Amino acid sequence: MLKIYNTLGRAKQVFKALHPGEARMYVCGMTVYDYCHVGHARFMMAFDVVYRWLQASGYRVTYVRNITDIDDKIIRRALECGIPIRELTEEMVGAMHEDVAALGILPPTHEPRATQYVAEMIDMISTLQAKGFAYRSATADMNYAVRKFAGYGKLSGKSLDQLRAGERVAVQDGKNDPLDFVLWKAAKSDEPNDAKWPAPFGPGRPGWHIECSAMSRALLGEHFDIHGGGMDLQFPHHENEIAQSEAASGKPFVNYWLHNGFLNVDNEKMSKSLGNFFTIRDVLRRFDGEVLRFLMLRTHYRSPLNFSDVHLDDARNSLTRLYTALKTAAPRPAPVDWTSGAGARFKAAMDDDFNTSEAVAILHELANETFHGNAQAAGQLKALGGVLGVLQRDPVEFLQSINGTLPAEEIERMIEQRREARARKDFKAADDIRAELLSKGVVLEDAGTQTTWRRK
Repeated sequence: MLKIYNTLGRAKQVFKALHPGEARMYVCGMTVYDYCHVGHARFMMAFDVVYRWLQASGYRVTYVRNITDIDDKIIRRALECGIPIRELTEEMVGAMHEDVAALGILPPTHEPRATQYVAEMIDMISTLQAKGFAYRSATADMNYAVRKFAGYGKLSGKSLDQLRAGERVAVQDGKNDPLDFVLWKAAKSDEPNDAKWPAPFGPGRPGWHIECSAMSRALLGEHFDIHGGGMDLQFPHHENEIAQSEAASGKPFVNYWLHNGFLNVDNEKMSKSLGNFFTIRDVLRRFDGEVLRFLMLRTHYRSPLNFSDVHLDDARNSLTRLYTALKTAAPRPAPVDWTSGAGARFKAAMDDDFNTSEAVAILHELANETFHGNAQAAGQLKALGGVLGVLQRDPVEFLQSINGTLPAEEIERMIEQRREARARKDFKAADDIRAELLSKGVVLEDAGTQTTWRRK
């Protein structure tokens, strides 16, 4: 029986799908103005595990993970680069897909982009305005009137009195109340034309919160099972989603709210100012993608994850041990028996709010049996590893790559990353890739625009 920690109820609750055998889940995705960092990997990994386990549990899962492709940061970055917004977002979406593929993260059922659903956002804002929950401000923005919604604060546990005590003074923002938030940003004269849409309440673009409400409603309906995201989104983003969605529909919005824990680097919050900021691509230059995935699986999704080279090295050693076991005894393919033995204990762990740390411990127990020549245990090890998205490669190939003998496809992938770095004039990144390949016995030779390679 699957139990999920529901932020809304502040307790583990038995999962009861709205429709038997079907699970509908929405997760707030990337704002695509830059490359994904390891914090993004954390949330995408967390909900990849949820997605996989719901499927393994027999549910037909509709998983929606959106892309925010219009936003203040996106507009600023496009202007800085002197390129259209669409050109920037297409490049970043492509890079994101490469990064998540390297981590074995499954594509969601739907990956809507905000700019594809502006009409639905305008429709929802118009409904809120007609119901008295939205108003046009003196600055021509459309704002949500928080105090009109009786349930505001139920997800975060913040009362209006608490929020008011910490509120900022509204200065020249046209809000009736400092707690109100923007639904539609009026167009500004200095913004590019590709950042504006026509609307009954004036040209402009959607606010961030309304995007997720409109996309989830369009693809999952007004009431669905699971909504997820990072803990930092609990307030105000998810709180605001509830307010606008339930005010518009008059129905409950989501039954289960899941939030993954923060990622720290060497026990400190990741920050560019601290010099401990890493993109997924930074990590993949030095570590195999499956190693990063395994590192994250070893920590429960709601717990803080401490990211460091020491922990990555330890995860690599641990994963190497499991692959060495599979090399020792060829797996005997067989379906998992979920009612007894390792299968039953694995299921109990995953049914307890997706406890991957306990599930990984069971993989190591199976590895112990596999080292003694137990082909059946090896088969279970590979099958259960597959549920978590690991241990599906040829053991010999994996061990060779870990020990420095890179397979050809990995070399070609890194050469392509180097070519992209050179194209954007990031010569340090390009040099780092060349140096890493050289350290692993691969020599690059450039001839004009062509790059060939050979092993030392």
